Amino acid sequence: MRVLFFGTPEFAVPSLEALLSSSSRVIGVVTQPDKPRGRGQHVSASPVKQKAEAAGVPVWQPAKLRDEAFLDHVRALGPDLGVVAAYGKILPESLLQIPRLGMINVHASVLPKYRGAAPIQRAIIEGEKNTGVTIMRVVKELDAGAMLLADWLTIGPNETSEELEPRLATLGAGLLLTAIDQLDQGKANEIPQDDSKSTYASRIQKVDGRLEWDQPAQAIHDRVRGLHPWPHAYTFHDRVRYVIHETRPYATINAAAETLTDDLAAMAKQHAEGAWPGTILVAAKGHLVVSAGMGSAVEIRRLQEEGRKVVDARAFLAGRPLRPGMRFSPDEGL
Repeated sequence: MRVLFFGTPEFAVPSLEALLSSSSRVIGVVTQPDKPRGRGQHVSASPVKQKAEAAGVPVWQPAKLRDEAFLDHVRALGPDLGVVAAYGKILPESLLQIPRLGMINVHASVLPKYRGAAPIQRAIIEGEKNTGVTIMRVVKELDAGAMLLADWLTIGPNETSEELEPRLATLGAGLLLTAIDQLDQGKANEIPQDDSKSTYASRIQKVDGRLEWDQPAQAIHDRVRGLHPWPHAYTFHDRVRYVIHETRPYATINAAAETLTDDLAAMAKQHAEGAWPGTILVAAKGHLVVSAGMGSAVEIRRLQEEGRKVVDARAFLAGRPLRPGMRFSPDEGL
């Protein structure tokens, strides 16, 4: 099987590695152009490009997939199959028609739920207990093609997107090889999606990190997990932005108080009466507990003042005059 691979981020690397170690022949890799990455914003190659070059596989980075010179080159390669894994752009119909067996995609959700650019993050943000991977036919409409294979994973109650992504990537790589074997043998069973049950996982933006403290504690906790490692959840106090890295949710103030010493429990209950969501209930002895919606509470365990390093709550409180009764806000001006 002559395979042309399309992928860009770390999620796609296990699928490429699986293909390289299989009986299929990877005749080339298409990935996004090099761009600034990381804190220093230095221009660097994508993880897929690095893996392909290390394996001696030809790499192409077209600025436009509709470019006729690029399409002619793909036609000349004569791929049997195109494989897509988080490439990052919608493939035009003119490209989809070139491989003899069409193109399939490694998608990080069990379709038709969470079509779109950010299925991993959105599943966690929405509080899903399970997710998975679907190997699907690539068609013109976004993530709407027939499904060849799918499998599930359980999402841990405190699992972040950073922790879940490599597990899904590994699952997807195994499913991909099985799907290719089935296509090669003419035994693939392609099941149409039920469009009426589809949901959309829109691309993550920095503004998604804004914490609304009137949401229940579990929803706040899920947002913090879903947006780790980027862009992270955040809140404000006295016009200073704080990035929240780890939390623990409590369904009620009393449930939070039960985990604290008697003096801190009394402090939490005292300041909870009539408090607006976002009000600090406890800020002592390494505990930072904040009121949330529907009478719930969130303990912030790791955070950082913008521009400073990430610390646990004890170290954070040691250097800042935060007191119970003060309030975090979703907006800088409040």
